[in-house]
Amino acid sequence: MFTFKPNAYDKHVYETELQDFLPDKIIDAHVHIWDKTRQVRSASASSNGGSKWTRLVAEDLTGEDLIKCNQLLLPGKEVTPLVFGSCSCDTDIANDMVLKDKERFGFPALYRTSYEMTGEELEKAVIEGGYLGLKPYLTFCPPYIPAPEIRIFDFLPHHQLEVCNKHGWIVMLHIARDKRLRDKVNVAQLMEIEERYPNIKLIVAHIGRAYAKEDIGDAFETLGKSKNMLFDFTANVCDDAIRACIEAVGPKRLLFGTDLPIALMRMYRITENGVYYNVVPRGLYGDVSKEAHMRETDEKDVTIMYYEQIRAMRRVAEELKLTRGDIEDIFYNNAKRLLGR
Repeated sequence: MFTFKPNAYDKHVYETELQDFLPDKIIDAHVHIWDKTRQVRSASASSNGGSKWTRLVAEDLTGEDLIKCNQLLLPGKEVTPLVFGSCSCDTDIANDMVLKDKERFGFPALYRTSYEMTGEELEKAVIEGGYLGLKPYLTFCPPYIPAPEIRIFDFLPHHQLEVCNKHGWIVMLHIARDKRLRDKVNVAQLMEIEERYPNIKLIVAHIGRAYAKEDIGDAFETLGKSKNMLFDFTANVCDDAIRACIEAVGPKRLLFGTDLPIALMRMYRITENGVYYNVVPRGLYGDVSKEAHMRETDEKDVTIMYYEQIRAMRRVAEELKLTRGDIEDIFYNNAKRLLGR
């Protein structure tokens, strides 16, 4: 059951900092929907890495919940979500749930994949379901590969990329490996996709998981040479990463995304020695002492990740003196072109 309600501080943040900054029309390019009554966790999702703290925030988010959520969090705005299933849920079940909400509410959607799918199976599933492309995930790769060694092509193999290139599909890509965006293998393989599959609409999710300044490295010295690659700043509140991305590829290749329902986490983020920590109200998410990226606070005025992302974007926009047109591109126009809407 969807129970989230903005508190007085959330409303203050929205009304005084975000409402006038945001355009009237918004496309949220990164939303997970699933129903806890049907969720079956994949064995590979528990053995191949992936962040654990994300499971503390919300049990589920159905299509109906999503509509309510957008009305609560962005009152007065028209929001279109690009949706896909949970990255920890069995892919068949995840896609079935997304397909039902997609048809019911008219959401544009991406298809959750596994490395095991043949090109023919993938092509048939995406076309018949009316999906706009793929959402692969690092945990759905051969189970014998240790999490720190997972490469992009282990969970997004070339035969699947060939199908995507043939049709000009979107690929929403969450990269693996401990060094994140600054990992040389990740950077090389991102550029290989750019060069070998020029028709693919590649979105590097979370700005390559660069949640701390140290995660960026010199990646944009190479990625800045790309022509088509897109980035979303989903779940990313790091000013340095957002700034570096815009400086490298410009505001027309950056997308807004929330990572709902994860973005409902009440938090702010700090970094220490290149490691990020979500600072959350004490006791709100139970015992977080074993969560490597969690800290607690007794502060009362703590808003949600959803708003913290937009706050970060606003700070960078003011620093770089982005125009109103640039903001409309980032929050709406860039994704509109991508979705063909």
